[in-house]
Amino acid sequence: MSNKETKAQGQPGAAGQSPAAEVKTAMAGFLSDIKTLHDDINSRLQQQEERMTMLDRKSLTTSRPALAAAADFDAPHQKAFEAYVRTGDDDGLRGLELEGKALNTAVAGDGGYLVDPVTAGNIASVLASTASVRAIANVVNVEATSYDVLIDHGDVGTGWATETGAVTETSTPTIERIAIQLHELSALPKASQRLLDDSAFDIEAWLAGRIADKFARAEADAFINGDGTDKPTGFLTHPNVANDSWAWGSLGYVATGTSGGFDATNPADAIVDLVYALDAEYRSGATFVMNSKVAGNVRKMKDLDGRFLWSDGLAAGEPARLMGYPVLIAEDMPDIAADATPIAFGNFAAGYTVAERPDTRILRDPFSAKPHVLFYATKRVGGDVSDFAAIKLLKLSVS
Repeated sequence: MSNKETKAQGQPGAAGQSPAAEVKTAMAGFLSDIKTLHDDINSRLQQQEERMTMLDRKSLTTSRPALAAAADFDAPHQKAFEAYVRTGDDDGLRGLELEGKALNTAVAGDGGYLVDPVTAGNIASVLASTASVRAIANVVNVEATSYDVLIDHGDVGTGWATETGAVTETSTPTIERIAIQLHELSALPKASQRLLDDSAFDIEAWLAGRIADKFARAEADAFINGDGTDKPTGFLTHPNVANDSWAWGSLGYVATGTSGGFDATNPADAIVDLVYALDAEYRSGATFVMNSKVAGNVRKMKDLDGRFLWSDGLAAGEPARLMGYPVLIAEDMPDIAADATPIAFGNFAAGYTVAERPDTRILRDPFSAKPHVLFYATKRVGGDVSDFAAIKLLKLSVS
């Protein structure tokens, strides 16, 4: 290469730089632009991620599952209630406010303190799952001292009309009013102070179990046999008459034809007659109610083709069935005896109503049974027949 060509290659460009330097400068600028773009993209992605995180947090807060939200919300009440039952310290309960409303049981003279929602929920779940008419009845929560049920057991008059003919006046329906009074149900479990001082002892679960057990047994008997004096009115305490002579205010019965038992030849006939004594409008939701001894006799019955009327539940927790209808085993139903009514069949969701206050109250008494602590638990509950046409009885009698 000549000296002239060499000098030409080393001469500076228009900007005073050699071509090699220009390329180097351009490359550096390009890399700088790429880095700036990269940093800008990363910054935007980070901002977008932060916005999405904030939205997720808001979404989780507003759409938190009901049970979780309730658990967080009820935690102060539960903590204050535990302090009260363990030590008698009621400062937390006196000052506690739920949704801006102070508890209306701030003094013991007003009946004690409301149990915390977790304990109340445990009690309610036990009551609902026990072998009681409550499990199949219509259960309503009220704040008053009574609950009124209005029953229209008469048909509104109807008629056919023509375009030009006079319209005949229809009859007025018959309305029955049934007032269900609420009564105070109480339980009095006790525990030693030493046991209460043990932090590992689950006081809420223990208290809920004891209270629910007492409540369940008292309710189960009252809903069947209660006389209505300071307790619910049981459906068996209402007058019963032969179904052919049935009238409102009484329960119709079907007789087995044998005093104190079933027919020796066709014992299952009485069960069939009982089922079809109930109107079709009630049968679709009907249930048999009987105790274990009676169930032991009934489950041996067969139809004329030799098939058992009784069938056990196919899945765990599913009730047994008699002629295809579920069976509730209620131990407070009568045993087999002359003129007894040991089997009821009906739509109890329509035929029997349980009315109750939703709250349970606790009053701690560390003095009456030293060294034990008594817990006086109360709730208000009532029950009565709300539709006398919805329940039929089987009577072990000749007629």
